[in-house]
Amino acid sequence: MKTDIVSEGKQTDWKMVEELALKSRKIFLKKLSRNDTSWSMPGGSNQSGFYVPRDIRESRFFPALEPRKDLPHIEEAKCPSYWPQADTVRDDSHIRYFTNKTSECHFTRIPKELFQLLNPASWLLGGTLVAPEGLAHHWFMVIDSQSAAAELLETRLDVSSDFHFGLFDPAALSSASKDQSEEAAQLEAEIQAALLAGTIESLLLKYSRLPSPEQLSKQARNMHLKTMGYGDLNPWELERPGDAVMRISRDIEYAVYRQHELRLRAVEVAAILAKHKSAASAAVQGFRALDAAFLSASQQRKSRGGRSFESHLDYLLRAGGVRSQPQAILGQRRPDFVMPDARTVRDADRKDYYAAAILSAKTTLRERWKQITHERFNCSIFLATVDDRISVETLNELREAEITLVVPESMKAVKTESLYRNDSNVISFRSFFDDAIAVMRPNLLLESGMILARQRRPRTRVRKSLKQ
Repeated sequence: MKTDIVSEGKQTDWKMVEELALKSRKIFLKKLSRNDTSWSMPGGSNQSGFYVPRDIRESRFFPALEPRKDLPHIEEAKCPSYWPQADTVRDDSHIRYFTNKTSECHFTRIPKELFQLLNPASWLLGGTLVAPEGLAHHWFMVIDSQSAAAELLETRLDVSSDFHFGLFDPAALSSASKDQSEEAAQLEAEIQAALLAGTIESLLLKYSRLPSPEQLSKQARNMHLKTMGYGDLNPWELERPGDAVMRISRDIEYAVYRQHELRLRAVEVAAILAKHKSAASAAVQGFRALDAAFLSASQQRKSRGGRSFESHLDYLLRAGGVRSQPQAILGQRRPDFVMPDARTVRDADRKDYYAAAILSAKTTLRERWKQITHERFNCSIFLATVDDRISVETLNELREAEITLVVPESMKAVKTESLYRNDSNVISFRSFFDDAIAVMRPNLLLESGMILARQRRPRTRVRKSLKQ
């Protein structure tokens, strides 16, 4: 894993983020692509800054652009910027738009060192200041995708899986921001009534059990199917099955989970605080109970994500008529999915290399993917993920380990992020079903799956990388 760019005494201070947000009129957030950071490295492009999306350029977040007198096809404006992580104000910052290159617009003359060594899918956060810092009315900072600050940022702004850039109300970043939803108001009233009536323990019992992972997954899938008008999560009928799974697991199911979690944890905290006569007593005497409650919430949230992704993959395989055996024991390992079954994998040899396959699922890779490589099997190994933060080093290690990465279609197709797009060892879910299964391993399909696969347009070209 790469080193956090602000690791040497300049870790992203969330208190600084909140303070800057309180001083701002508007907040700008952008997921950094490879093109946004490659210029900062030796031998990088001449871009010398981050790309400004057209919608942001036209939103009046930045100063109005004017054509240059000597080069009228270039529109630009000076935009002094404050970079708190580098403790500097860049009076010479510019926003520059090349009208002869479609929508190519860059924010230039900025601290190069902040954009070096960032992990993929890191964040650029900025805002417009009410009162300037020196000459700067705009501030910016980078937040590494592997940092705790990134997780907090994504939670506060409720960032969806397909988010790339946007503008926000600064209040959303504040810990004091209030949930104005009708559901939150009802929960507050319910807790207040229970406290007054002395029935808070009964209310805690009412919300003490969260729905099972299976129940949450089913509810999220049904919500997605109803919204999209699908009858089933059939990978042969969906043009982008990977995007559908990512949307369901990372956005819809997580939102449903947070609704249930809020009820449980809010009542739990209220019950702890109600046992003490003062705020001081609750803070000191109730600290251990509060700490245990929040630790439990954090652990439960993290474990839910992995089970959710596996559940939706299992449903996707079954809906597509793909023969698979979940959690089959193979030696010292228990892969998420063995296709078609454990016996076929054990009996497979090099003469029948395509008779079987292994599919592992990881919502995020980090170092845990290496568990798959502890044993070798005479079949291909595929690793499905919705993680867009995988480094070049990890991609190289996956290739050396002969593990093919399977990602949602939108991640593979992003033109500005060449890590996945140009890597032949990274395929989309669409290609996984069309090529890796239907063309190269048709024996993995049930009769229903074969019929469904044939209904898709014929695939005559199979990438060389899939034949390795």
